Formats: sequence, structure tokens, C-alpha cells
Amino acid sequence: MKVILENIKELVQVEEHARTWVAGEEMKELTVLKDAFLVINDDQIETFGLMKDFNEILVEGAEMVMEIDCAGKIVMPGYCDSHTHLVFPASREQEFVDRITGLSYEEIARRGGGILNSAQRMEQATEEELFLSAMSRLDEIKKHGTTAVEIKSGYGLTLESELKMLRVIKRLKESSPLMIKSTFLGAHALPAGYHNNRQKYIQLIIQEMLPEIDKEGLADYMDVFCDQGFFTVEETAQLLEAGMKYDLQPKIHANELGLTGGVQVGVQYGALSVDHLEHIGESEIEALLGTETMPTVLPGAAFFLKLPLSPVRQMMQAGLPLALASDYNPGSSPSGNMNFIQSLACINYQMTPEEAINACTINSAYAMGVEHSCGSICRGKLANLFITRELPTYSAIPYYFGSNPVETVIINGEIY
Repeated sequence: MKVILENIKELVQVEEHARTWVAGEEMKELTVLKDAFLVINDDQIETFGLMKDFNEILVEGAEMVMEIDCAGKIVMPGYCDSHTHLVFPASREQEFVDRITGLSYEEIARRGGGILNSAQRMEQATEEELFLSAMSRLDEIKKHGTTAVEIKSGYGLTLESELKMLRVIKRLKESSPLMIKSTFLGAHALPAGYHNNRQKYIQLIIQEMLPEIDKEGLADYMDVFCDQGFFTVEETAQLLEAGMKYDLQPKIHANELGLTGGVQVGVQYGALSVDHLEHIGESEIEALLGTETMPTVLPGAAFFLKLPLSPVRQMMQAGLPLALASDYNPGSSPSGNMNFIQSLACINYQMTPEEAINACTINSAYAMGVEHSCGSICRGKLANLFITRELPTYSAIPYYFGSNPVETVIINGEIY
């Protein structure tokens, strides 16, 4: 079947030739066609152009043709959310209240809250319960325009619970229309009982978790929380070396809580992305320049936890690319709304709408390894995109913070 989107007010993030990412000053540039059309053939973008150039020959021979009038509406590639923890057993609103009353993230963690709270509940949750709640969250983010998402484990911290999470993610891949990537994050925190024997838990990851994950084909990537109070640079290197023996490319939680070397160890081991970066200086920027590692900022976590803001302007001025992701999780960013992430990027980080859109589409597609099929409007890429309600221009998406501009989502050519 062919689907024709007609009379598109603005067709955003158009590429004649697919790019890997955009960086530096190019982040300010966004190719937009006005009064445009787009033709979808089965699950792929077949062609696009200006309405004045549309020709019925483009759909000749198709067994079935569906036309969608997009007058007054914006069409964009679906968001690629490259950092989430959306498989979790329960919300953590009590910790939200604790922070309001003055406790810090680190203090809550020391009291058994935070990641350890979720880990304890994870042991009691069934795979079916986790699957159903995660499917509901996937449906939620789809309605806000996300069509590709990375999901991490890390609320298990035991062999059984980590495998449980990863098996749920594998089932989500099979059941959801969204493009999903799975990341093993066994090194999310030290479980209770291991604080006086850190190597014992690290060896559990290396000797028991990784072989079983590889055997069942449960992960695309491996992550480590390399930060103050969590895993050291040396421990991170040890874990990444073990993961690479199973062809698990790193994605690092880095520099959320301090200048702790997470960026540098990520670059050293060829990480696909280093994520958080609330604390980043000249040496981190220098380490990232000229590499294939995508710096990824998580505005939702900084907003929710009142963390320092990543110096995104300094990073882009230095020539770096930049991705944005939601960090959807129950403790520090309980939202997967990428429209709101764009709003935060513009309001709090002074990013332009063009920079924010690039960071949520083409660059975040790279940060989760799907840049060849997602992240832009390009012939031959998957037809993963969304249609807004009537809007004056694409800049209205971050402007109307808190509301959902998305009216229709198309994933693999299927209309939702």
C-alpha cells in the first residue's frame, strides 16, 4: 500500500542523502520543505517534494492508495529516545516528596531509596506485570511522537532480576511497533550487601550475567554508571572490557554527579554515547572531539533533580554533536515526553528549536545505533514519523510546553 501525505505545511528534517549526525554550527541548520508531499511505500519513505511538483505517476500501479491531507500541519521524523529505563516495577513518588522536604539524591540512595528501592521491588514483580506496564508506557511515548527507544536494565542487580528485565525488553521488541534497542546495565549500583566487597559484584556481572545474556541474545549494548558514589573509572574499564568480549558496545552514564572521568573512559572504549554530562569541562570536550561517541544530555533528569545544566552551548561551539533523550525512569525523570524535552532544551539550555530538533532526531538516532533507518525524512528510511495538529511552524512544538502537538503517528508505514 502507498500512503500520500499531501499539502504538508512544513516537512521537517529533510535529507537528500542520509547523514550520520550533525555537529557544531550545523546544529542550527534544519532543512524544511513548505507546502510539501511525502509518499510512503509499505514501510519506507519512497519520495517527497513540493506539492507543485507532485505527479500521479508516483502512485501508479499501487494496489491501494491512502491520502492524508496535512494542510496547516507539520510532519517530522519520529523522535528517537536513546536513553530510558522504562521497564520498572513501581513509581517512586515518595522520594519526590523527600526531595521537596530537603533530601538530596545521594541521601535518598544511602537510605535504601533510589535504584535499590526499584531493585527490591523488581525481585517481587513478575515478567507479565513488567511487560504490561512497560507496554503501557510505550503506548504513552508513541502518542507523543517517539518511534524508536532504547531501554536499559539495571533495576535488577541480581542474575535473576537482570535477566527478567532483559527478557521483558526482548518481548517488548517482539510486541511493540516501536524500534527498540536493549542495553544491559547491571552496573547501575552496588546491591545491598556488596559495599564491602565491590569486586564480588563485578565478578558476578562478568562471570554469570554476561555469559547468560550472550547465550539468550538479550542485549544490544552495555552500560555502566561511572560516577561519584557508583562505579569508578577503573571498575568501569574492567566491566567494559568484559562486555566487549561479547560484542556489547558501551553506552555510559557519565558525569551526572561530578567530574569523575566517565567521559574519558567512555571515549577510550569506543562508547556509542556518554549520557548525562551535567558536569563537563574543557578536558571532557577535548576528549570527545574527533571521536565517534555522541554526547547525550538528559534535560528531564536535570529539571526533576535540580542538577547543574550541561554546558551545551560551549559543547556545540567547540564543534561537538549533541543528542537529547528523556531518561524516562521512576526516580529522576518520570516522563518520556520528547516534546517536553525539546521545551526544556530551548527554555533552560537556550538551544534553538533547530538545535533541539536535530538533537532529538538525527543525533539521538545515532546515539542508539539506528541512524541508517531512522531520525530523518530521507528516501529509503523507515516511514517512522508524526503529523502534528495545525500549527504555525515547527518552533511552536517547544513553545507549547506541556501540551501534545502530535495528532497522528506513523511507524513502519502503519498509521496510529
